[in-house]
Amino acid sequence: MDPEIMRHLMRAHNPLLRLTDREHEVLALMAQGRSNTAIAQRLVVAGKTVESHNASIFSKLGLHEAPDDHRRVLAVLAALRGA
Repeated sequence: MDPEIMRHLMRAHNPLLRLTDREHEVLALMAQGRSNTAIAQRLVVAGKTVESHNASIFSKLGLHEAPDDHRRVLAVLAALRGA
């Protein structure tokens, strides 16, 4: 099978594979319990940049805003499970 088709199928099956390297870094720091401010300081970026990465992570993992859910926790759980 064509390698590009295989990559596409794998990304569709495992949303963690859709994350960029930087998004994986942000998610790892989230998993350590770091705040957005702490993540921004660690990665030497603006707080708004971290917020953008968070939004992208949530979107790629299919975590939509809901009153009963904490998306940061759900994102970390997805990472731990390997989505």
